[in-house]
Amino acid sequence: MSSLAVSKAETATGSRPGTVQNRPPLRRRIALIPTVTLLLGALYCLLPVAWVVIAATKSGSELFSTFTFLPGTGFADNVADLSAYRDGVYWQWMGNSALYAGLGALMSTVVSAFSGYALAIYRFPGRETLFNVLLAGVLMPPVILAIPQYLLLAKADLTDSYLSVLLPQLLSPYGVYLSRIYATAAVPADVVEAGRMDGASEWRIFTRIALPMMVPGMVTVFLFQFVAIWNNFLLPYIMLSDDERFPITLGLYTLLEQGANTPALYTLVITGAFLAVIPLVALFLVIQRFWSLDLLSGAVKS
Repeated sequence: MSSLAVSKAETATGSRPGTVQNRPPLRRRIALIPTVTLLLGALYCLLPVAWVVIAATKSGSELFSTFTFLPGTGFADNVADLSAYRDGVYWQWMGNSALYAGLGALMSTVVSAFSGYALAIYRFPGRETLFNVLLAGVLMPPVILAIPQYLLLAKADLTDSYLSVLLPQLLSPYGVYLSRIYATAAVPADVVEAGRMDGASEWRIFTRIALPMMVPGMVTVFLFQFVAIWNNFLLPYIMLSDDERFPITLGLYTLLEQGANTPALYTLVITGAFLAVIPLVALFLVIQRFWSLDLLSGAVKS
């Protein structure tokens, strides 16, 4: 009698194994959807990278005759052939990309820091209108600006030069937008006013108080600009005609075009693409520590 009562009680409360109560809650199963979506997105993004890494290890004969994700034995030979191609023009392309991306990103970050700080701290007529124009620049595709930029630089006789690639990168609407948002959040108005009351000049307030607070945001702007300029293809393609000034993207494109007639160059293109990714990964690993800085450390140290 007592066992029958216990059995009925278990049935009523759903405490037996396999009942609905022991199944994962619906909320938990729904929460898995974003995780699965992110994993699929990561797989979609990393799969081409994995293919390039593996294909760079294959010789010309292995590239089209072995399984796609089976590593090869020709990586060292591919690097040697790539270095010997046209007396090492590949490394000149890499150096050009480092110049364009490094110097261009640095100058763009400086301009963005000045502009973002001014838009965030100072009140002047037309400030919001100017900021809205910059926002419109964020939404404008770069392909629309490429031809007007070429015509302007052609008037100044600056095409087919390093400046023709560097100058259009000085002003980044997205960098200015991000700098203003970050300066508004990271630089308290009270700290700026305290500096003014202590007799500090506006330049000193910016360089000694505000800028250290903005370092994590400026590192982000620098990284975004570096990656954008390093991967830029359209602007150098329009501006440059001398292949000795080509960045790595345009140089690999010319190699790929020649590979249509010389299939052996495909291995050089793939190996070059793999080597071109390494500086971006190294840069990210080096500067990511700046994102963990305390936002108010600059004010405390000044």
